[in-house]
Amino acid sequence: MRAVARLVFTHAFAEEAVLFPAARRALPEGDLLTLRIETDHQEVDELVTRLDRSSAEDPGRSALLERTFAVLDEDVRTEEDELRPACSRSSVRAGSGCWGGSGSWCGGSRRPGPPVVSRRPPGQTLSALPLTVLDRSRDRLQQLDERTGGIAEKTLSSVDRVLAATAGAVERLPPMRRGERPETSR
Repeated sequence: MRAVARLVFTHAFAEEAVLFPAARRALPEGDLLTLRIETDHQEVDELVTRLDRSSAEDPGRSALLERTFAVLDEDVRTEEDELRPACSRSSVRAGSGCWGGSGSWCGGSRRPGPPVVSRRPPGQTLSALPLTVLDRSRDRLQQLDERTGGIAEKTLSSVDRVLAATAGAVERLPPMRRGERPETSR
């Protein structure tokens, strides 16, 4: 689940930092469309946070997993069936990249995203560095746990929880929340 979460958060962060601002500027429906997707991202963030706090034995974990993957599927469908074609038709340019006529993304950035992140500048920009460091640290702990066969799992899990709590505190600092819309600020 952590490997999936890393990919999902990286993807969402790149969309929100690079593609969505360009789509909001270029598409008449850009603001509403990106807001719908951001709302899906927020729900996934919340579900993954709940999954992180649960154990494999928790009776509601299976339902959380099912809901998480259902929202991810809905998010992908919205992006592929609505956002991508709209951006392709308009040749939306974002940063050093663009959505070309073929509908393929070229360029852009790939940056790690933590479980909850301010979705729009300036908060998104301010939170990127400290949250990236914390997120990468958690990734390294997971890799260490996997390489050592879980022999230090309790200790590493404790450190991971401290890092997660620290990220949560950073995310909720008032400057980090600036630019957030009420629909995605929970």
